[in-house]
Amino acid sequence: MVEIQQKRARDAQATRQALLDAAAALFAERGFERATVRDIAARAGVNQALLFRYFGSKKALFGEVLERNGREQLSATAPESLLEAALRGMLLADDGRLGDRSLEAFLRSTGGSDEVAATGRLLGDEYARVLATLSDRQDSQLRADLVLSWLLGIGLMRVVVGKEPLASADPDEICELVLGAARTLLEGLATPVPASGA
Repeated sequence: MVEIQQKRARDAQATRQALLDAAAALFAERGFERATVRDIAARAGVNQALLFRYFGSKKALFGEVLERNGREQLSATAPESLLEAALRGMLLADDGRLGDRSLEAFLRSTGGSDEVAATGRLLGDEYARVLATLSDRQDSQLRADLVLSWLLGIGLMRVVVGKEPLASADPDEICELVLGAARTLLEGLATPVPASGA
C-alpha cells in the first residue's frame, strides 16, 4: 500500500513538473492569452483536466511558472550577483537555448489581464528590494527600479523583438557592458564572471 502511494506521489509530481515545463515554453512562445490549456496539456502529454486539478486555473499556473525560477533565483543568488544571474538567465545558453524563459513569458504576456500583471509586479518588487540593498544612497529603491527596468528592456529587445545587434551579441560582452554601467547606480554589484570561467 505504501509503495502504491509513493508511486502515485511520484507520478503526480512528474505530471505537475511536465505541466510547468510545457506552460513555461508555451507562455514564452505565445504569451498568456494565446497559450491555451489544451495546448499546454498536449505538450505535457496529459489530460487538460489535470492542469485544473494541480493548479486550479491557467492564471495560477502562469503565476507558478513566473515564481518558480524567479523565487529559486532570489533565494539561491547573492544580492551582488543577482543582476548578472537574471541577465544571463534570459540570454542564450551555449547550446542556443534560452536559459530561464520566465522573463520571456512575462514580457510576451504584459498587457494581458490585471492578475497576470500583478504576478509580474510582485516578483519585480522582490527583485527590486534585493537590488536596492546594493546601494547606500537614499534613493536606492529608485536606482533598483531603474536597473530592473533596463533588464526588462534588454529582454524585450533581445528575446521578444529580436533587435540586432543585441539579439546575437555575445552574452559575456552584454554582461560586461550592462554590469559596468549598472554599477554607477548600484555600487555593490559584483564584477561579471565570463560564462566560460563559471
